[in-house]
Amino acid sequence: MSSAFSPAVSSSPADEPRLDFVACASPAGLHRMAYWEWGDPDNDRVLVCVHGLTRTGRDFDPLARAMSRDYRVVCPDVVGRGRSDWLIDPAGYVIPQYAADLTTLVARLRPARLDWVGTSMGGLIGLGLAGMAAVSPTLRPARGDLGLGAAADLPLGRMVFNDIGPVLNADGLSRIGGYVGQELRFERYEQAVDYVRTVSAGFGPHDAAGWDALTRHVFCERDGGWVKHYDLRLAQPFALQTPEATAAAEALLWQAWDHLPVPSLILRGEHSDILTSGTARRMLERNPRARLVEFGGVGHAPTLRADDQIAAVRDFLLAP
Repeated sequence: MSSAFSPAVSSSPADEPRLDFVACASPAGLHRMAYWEWGDPDNDRVLVCVHGLTRTGRDFDPLARAMSRDYRVVCPDVVGRGRSDWLIDPAGYVIPQYAADLTTLVARLRPARLDWVGTSMGGLIGLGLAGMAAVSPTLRPARGDLGLGAAADLPLGRMVFNDIGPVLNADGLSRIGGYVGQELRFERYEQAVDYVRTVSAGFGPHDAAGWDALTRHVFCERDGGWVKHYDLRLAQPFALQTPEATAAAEALLWQAWDHLPVPSLILRGEHSDILTSGTARRMLERNPRARLVEFGGVGHAPTLRADDQIAAVRDFLLAP
Protein backbone atom coordinates (compact mmCIF):
# COMPACT_ATOMS: atom_id res chain seq x y z
CA MET A 1 0.00 0.00 0.00
CA SER A 2 1.49 3.31 -1.03
CA SER A 3 1.32 6.40 1.14
CA ALA A 4 -0.20 9.33 -0.71
CA PHE A 5 0.37 12.05 1.87
CA SER A 6 2.21 15.30 1.20
CA PRO A 7 4.60 16.95 3.68
CA ALA A 8 3.02 19.63 5.82
CA VAL A 9 5.31 22.55 4.99
CA SER A 10 7.81 23.08 2.19
CA SER A 11 11.30 24.42 2.86
CA SER A 12 13.40 26.59 0.58
CA PRO A 13 14.57 24.56 -2.43
CA ALA A 14 18.17 25.45 -1.60
CA ASP A 15 17.79 23.70 1.74
CA GLU A 16 16.15 20.57 0.39
CA PRO A 17 17.85 17.19 0.02
CA ARG A 18 17.43 14.96 -3.02
CA LEU A 19 14.60 12.40 -2.81
CA ASP A 20 15.01 8.94 -4.33
CA PHE A 21 13.51 5.48 -3.93
CA VAL A 22 14.79 1.91 -3.84
CA ALA A 23 12.72 -1.24 -4.43
CA CYS A 24 12.83 -3.69 -1.52
CA ALA A 25 11.31 -7.15 -1.09
CA SER A 26 9.08 -8.61 1.60
CA PRO A 27 7.19 -11.94 1.72
CA ALA A 28 4.14 -10.06 0.39
CA GLY A 29 5.96 -8.57 -2.60
CA LEU A 30 7.90 -5.44 -3.50
CA HIS A 31 7.67 -2.04 -1.83
CA ARG A 32 9.49 1.25 -2.35
CA MET A 33 11.59 2.79 0.38
CA ALA A 34 12.19 6.54 0.09
CA TYR A 35 15.48 8.09 1.08
CA TRP A 36 16.75 11.64 1.36
CA GLU A 37 20.28 12.33 0.17
CA TRP A 38 22.69 15.16 0.92
CA GLY A 39 26.19 15.91 -0.35
CA ASP A 40 28.16 14.72 -3.37
CA PRO A 41 26.40 11.68 -4.90
CA ASP A 42 29.79 10.40 -6.08
CA ASN A 43 31.29 10.44 -2.58
CA ASP A 44 31.88 6.79 -1.62
CA ARG A 45 32.15 7.70 2.06
CA VAL A 46 28.52 7.25 3.10
CA LEU A 47 26.73 8.14 6.32
CA VAL A 48 23.35 6.43 6.76
CA CYS A 49 21.05 8.00 9.37
CA VAL A 50 18.00 6.00 10.46
CA HIS A 51 15.15 7.47 12.49
CA GLY A 52 13.03 6.27 15.40
CA LEU A 53 9.77 4.30 15.43
CA THR A 54 7.32 7.04 14.43
CA ARG A 55 9.66 9.53 12.79
CA THR A 56 11.13 10.10 9.30
CA GLY A 57 14.49 10.61 7.64
CA ARG A 58 13.94 14.37 7.67
CA ASP A 59 14.67 14.35 11.41
CA PHE A 60 18.34 14.42 10.44
CA ASP A 61 18.26 17.57 8.29
CA PRO A 62 20.50 19.67 10.60
CA LEU A 63 22.99 16.83 11.11
CA ALA A 64 22.99 15.97 7.41
CA ARG A 65 23.75 19.56 6.46
CA ALA A 66 26.64 19.59 8.92
CA MET A 67 28.09 16.33 7.58
CA SER A 68 27.40 16.73 3.86
CA ARG A 69 30.82 18.21 3.01
CA ASP A 70 32.51 15.07 4.28
CA TYR A 71 29.91 12.42 3.44
CA ARG A 72 27.21 11.41 1.08
CA VAL A 73 24.51 11.47 3.77
CA VAL A 74 21.51 9.19 3.23
CA CYS A 75 18.43 9.34 5.46
CA PRO A 76 15.75 6.76 4.63
CA ASP A 77 12.08 6.83 5.53
CA VAL A 78 11.75 3.30 6.91
CA VAL A 79 8.90 1.41 5.22
CA GLY A 80 5.46 2.47 6.45
CA ARG A 81 6.63 6.01 7.18
CA GLY A 82 7.04 9.30 5.37
CA ARG A 83 7.32 8.98 1.60
CA SER A 84 7.87 5.20 1.67
CA ASP A 85 5.22 2.66 0.75
CA TRP A 86 3.11 0.90 3.34
CA LEU A 87 3.37 -2.87 3.64
CA ILE A 88 0.48 -5.07 2.60
CA ASP A 89 1.01 -7.27 5.67
CA PRO A 90 1.63 -5.30 8.89
CA ALA A 91 3.43 -8.31 10.37
CA GLY A 92 6.41 -7.08 8.33
CA TYR A 93 6.85 -3.99 10.50
CA VAL A 94 9.70 -5.59 12.45
CA ILE A 95 13.46 -5.16 12.70
CA PRO A 96 14.40 -8.08 10.37
CA GLN A 97 12.38 -6.54 7.51
CA TYR A 98 13.83 -3.10 8.17
CA ALA A 99 17.36 -4.53 8.23
CA ALA A 100 16.75 -6.32 4.93
CA ASP A 101 15.51 -3.06 3.37
CA LEU A 102 18.55 -1.14 4.62
CA THR A 103 20.87 -3.83 3.26
CA THR A 104 19.22 -3.37 -0.15
CA LEU A 105 19.74 0.39 0.11
CA VAL A 106 23.41 0.03 1.03
CA ALA A 107 23.95 -2.29 -1.93
CA ARG A 108 22.65 0.47 -4.19
CA LEU A 109 24.86 3.12 -2.55
CA ARG A 110 28.04 1.02 -2.95
CA PRO A 111 30.03 2.75 -0.18
CA ALA A 112 33.75 2.21 0.28
CA ARG A 113 33.09 3.09 3.93
CA LEU A 114 29.74 3.07 5.70
CA ASP A 115 29.16 4.98 8.93
CA TRP A 116 25.84 4.80 10.76
CA VAL A 117 23.72 7.02 13.00
CA GLY A 118 20.65 5.33 14.42
CA THR A 119 18.11 6.98 16.70
CA SER A 120 16.16 4.52 18.85
CA MET A 121 14.72 2.01 16.33
CA GLY A 122 17.36 3.10 13.83
CA GLY A 123 20.02 2.08 16.31
CA LEU A 124 18.45 -1.37 16.73
CA ILE A 125 18.46 -1.82 12.95
CA GLY A 126 22.13 -0.86 12.86
CA LEU A 127 22.97 -3.18 15.72
CA GLY A 128 21.25 -6.02 13.90
CA LEU A 129 23.30 -5.37 10.78
CA ALA A 130 26.49 -5.01 12.81
CA GLY A 131 25.70 -8.31 14.50
CA MET A 132 25.70 -9.97 11.11
CA ALA A 133 28.99 -8.23 10.35
CA ALA A 134 30.50 -9.82 13.45
CA VAL A 135 29.72 -13.36 12.32
CA SER A 136 29.85 -13.16 8.51
CA PRO A 137 33.09 -12.79 6.51
CA THR A 138 31.19 -10.86 3.82
CA LEU A 139 30.00 -8.27 6.33
CA ARG A 140 33.38 -6.80 7.09
CA PRO A 141 34.78 -3.61 8.57
CA ALA A 142 35.55 -0.97 5.93
CA ARG A 143 38.16 -1.91 3.33
CA GLY A 144 38.07 -2.49 -0.39
CA ASP A 145 35.21 -2.24 -2.86
CA LEU A 146 31.73 -3.70 -2.95
CA GLY A 147 31.19 -6.41 -5.55
CA LEU A 148 28.26 -6.09 -7.93
CA GLY A 149 26.45 -8.97 -6.31
CA ALA A 150 27.40 -8.20 -2.74
CA ALA A 151 24.01 -7.07 -1.48
CA ALA A 152 24.98 -8.10 2.04
CA ASP A 153 28.46 -6.56 2.00
CA LEU A 154 28.54 -3.75 4.56
CA PRO A 155 31.92 -1.99 4.89
CA LEU A 156 31.21 -0.72 8.39
CA GLY A 157 33.25 2.17 9.74
CA ARG A 158 31.84 3.83 12.89
CA MET A 159 28.41 3.66 14.48
CA VAL A 160 26.39 6.06 16.63
CA PHE A 161 23.59 4.66 18.80
CA ASN A 162 21.29 7.49 19.81
CA ASP A 163 19.53 6.67 23.10
CA ILE A 164 19.20 2.96 22.45
CA GLY A 165 20.82 -0.24 23.64
CA PRO A 166 20.22 -3.99 23.92
CA VAL A 167 17.77 -3.53 26.82
CA LEU A 168 14.58 -1.50 26.30
CA ASN A 169 13.15 -0.11 29.52
CA ALA A 170 9.59 -1.35 30.05
CA ASP A 171 8.31 2.06 31.24
CA GLY A 172 9.50 3.74 28.07
CA LEU A 173 8.03 1.03 25.87
CA SER A 174 4.69 1.40 27.64
CA ARG A 175 4.73 5.16 27.06
CA ILE A 176 5.41 4.72 23.35
CA GLY A 177 2.85 1.95 23.05
CA GLY A 178 0.22 4.31 24.43
CA TYR A 179 0.31 6.57 21.37
CA VAL A 180 1.96 4.76 18.45
CA GLY A 181 -1.26 3.26 17.08
CA GLN A 182 -3.55 6.10 18.10
CA GLU A 183 -5.47 7.64 15.21
CA LEU A 184 -5.53 11.43 15.32
CA ARG A 185 -6.84 14.18 13.11
CA PHE A 186 -6.31 17.89 13.68
CA GLU A 187 -8.15 20.65 11.91
CA ARG A 188 -5.21 23.05 12.15
CA TYR A 189 -1.49 22.47 11.69
CA GLU A 190 -0.76 24.37 14.92
CA GLN A 191 -2.67 21.69 16.83
CA ALA A 192 -0.35 19.06 15.37
CA VAL A 193 2.67 21.06 16.54
CA ASP A 194 1.21 21.25 20.05
CA TYR A 195 0.63 17.49 20.02
CA VAL A 196 4.21 16.74 18.97
CA ARG A 197 5.50 19.10 21.64
CA THR A 198 3.47 17.21 24.26
CA VAL A 199 4.07 13.60 23.22
CA SER A 200 7.77 14.26 22.48
CA ALA A 201 8.67 16.20 25.60
CA GLY A 202 11.67 13.90 25.97
CA PHE A 203 13.25 15.61 22.98
CA GLY A 204 14.21 18.39 25.36
CA PRO A 205 13.82 22.16 24.97
CA HIS A 206 13.31 23.55 21.46
CA ASP A 207 12.16 26.94 20.26
CA ALA A 208 9.04 27.42 18.12
CA ALA A 209 10.99 26.90 14.90
CA GLY A 210 12.43 23.68 16.28
CA TRP A 211 9.03 22.23 17.16
CA ASP A 212 7.74 23.25 13.76
CA ALA A 213 10.64 21.42 12.10
CA LEU A 214 9.95 18.34 14.22
CA THR A 215 6.31 18.36 13.10
CA ARG A 216 6.33 19.34 9.44
CA HIS A 217 7.32 15.89 8.13
CA VAL A 218 5.41 13.75 10.63
CA PHE A 219 1.97 15.25 10.11
CA CYS A 220 0.50 15.38 6.64
CA GLU A 221 -2.47 17.18 5.16
CA ARG A 222 -5.32 14.96 4.00
CA ASP A 223 -8.87 15.97 3.18
CA GLY A 224 -8.50 19.30 4.92
CA GLY A 225 -7.04 17.93 8.16
CA TRP A 226 -3.68 16.93 9.58
CA VAL A 227 -2.93 13.24 10.24
CA LYS A 228 0.08 11.13 11.15
CA HIS A 229 2.43 10.29 8.30
CA TYR A 230 2.81 6.60 9.12
CA ASP A 231 0.81 3.42 8.76
CA LEU A 232 -0.92 3.03 12.13
CA ARG A 233 -0.78 -0.75 11.69
CA LEU A 234 2.92 -0.69 12.55
CA ALA A 235 1.67 -0.71 16.16
CA GLN A 236 0.33 -4.26 15.72
CA PRO A 237 3.60 -6.21 15.94
CA PHE A 238 4.76 -3.76 18.61
CA ALA A 239 1.73 -4.66 20.75
CA LEU A 240 2.15 -8.42 20.24
CA GLN A 241 5.56 -8.61 21.88
CA THR A 242 5.61 -11.15 24.73
CA PRO A 243 8.06 -11.13 27.65
CA GLU A 244 9.63 -14.28 26.24
CA ALA A 245 10.11 -12.72 22.81
CA THR A 246 11.53 -9.57 24.36
CA ALA A 247 14.02 -11.57 26.44
CA ALA A 248 15.13 -13.54 23.38
CA ALA A 249 15.59 -10.35 21.37
CA GLU A 250 17.64 -8.75 24.15
CA ALA A 251 19.93 -11.79 24.28
CA LEU A 252 20.59 -11.51 20.55
CA LEU A 253 21.18 -7.77 20.82
CA TRP A 254 23.67 -8.22 23.66
CA GLN A 255 25.51 -10.82 21.58
CA ALA A 256 25.69 -8.38 18.69
CA TRP A 257 26.85 -5.58 20.99
CA ASP A 258 29.54 -7.70 22.64
CA HIS A 259 31.03 -8.53 19.25
CA LEU A 260 30.49 -5.19 17.53
CA PRO A 261 33.48 -4.98 15.18
CA VAL A 262 33.72 -1.17 14.88
CA PRO A 263 34.10 1.85 17.20
CA SER A 264 30.78 3.07 18.54
CA LEU A 265 29.37 6.14 20.27
CA ILE A 266 26.42 5.89 22.65
CA LEU A 267 24.36 9.05 23.02
CA ARG A 268 21.98 9.23 25.97
CA GLY A 269 19.48 11.75 27.22
CA GLU A 270 19.94 12.34 30.92
CA HIS A 271 16.26 11.56 31.60
CA SER A 272 15.81 8.79 29.03
CA ASP A 273 13.11 6.22 29.81
CA ILE A 274 14.36 3.87 27.07
CA LEU A 275 18.12 3.68 27.63
CA THR A 276 18.71 3.63 31.38
CA SER A 277 21.99 4.76 32.91
CA GLY A 278 22.54 1.20 34.13
CA THR A 279 22.23 -0.25 30.64
CA ALA A 280 24.56 2.42 29.25
CA ARG A 281 27.18 1.51 31.87
CA ARG A 282 26.85 -2.19 31.03
CA MET A 283 27.34 -1.39 27.37
CA LEU A 284 30.62 0.36 28.16
CA GLU A 285 31.77 -2.51 30.36
CA ARG A 286 30.99 -5.15 27.77
CA ASN A 287 32.43 -3.41 24.72
CA PRO A 288 35.73 -1.53 25.14
CA ARG A 289 35.39 0.03 21.67
CA ALA A 290 32.43 2.13 22.86
CA ARG A 291 32.25 5.57 24.46
CA LEU A 292 29.32 7.44 26.00
CA VAL A 293 28.12 11.05 25.79
CA GLU A 294 25.12 12.21 27.85
CA PHE A 295 23.06 15.36 27.32
CA GLY A 296 21.46 17.16 30.23
CA GLY A 297 17.83 18.22 30.19
CA VAL A 298 16.92 15.65 27.54
CA GLY A 299 15.00 12.38 27.69
CA HIS A 300 14.27 10.01 24.82
CA ALA A 301 15.74 10.94 22.49
CA PRO A 302 18.26 13.68 21.65
CA THR A 303 17.08 15.14 18.33
CA LEU A 304 20.61 15.86 17.04
CA ARG A 305 19.56 19.41 16.21
CA ALA A 306 21.44 21.29 18.95
CA ASP A 307 25.02 22.40 18.26
CA ASP A 308 26.50 20.30 21.06
CA GLN A 309 24.69 17.17 19.91
CA ILE A 310 25.79 17.64 16.30
CA ALA A 311 29.35 18.34 17.45
CA ALA A 312 29.47 15.12 19.47
CA VAL A 313 28.50 13.08 16.41
CA ARG A 314 30.77 14.98 14.03
CA ASP A 315 33.81 14.79 16.29
CA PHE A 316 33.37 11.05 16.73
CA LEU A 317 32.81 10.23 13.06
CA LEU A 318 35.63 12.43 11.73
CA ALA A 319 38.21 11.68 14.42
CA PRO A 320 41.46 10.14 13.07
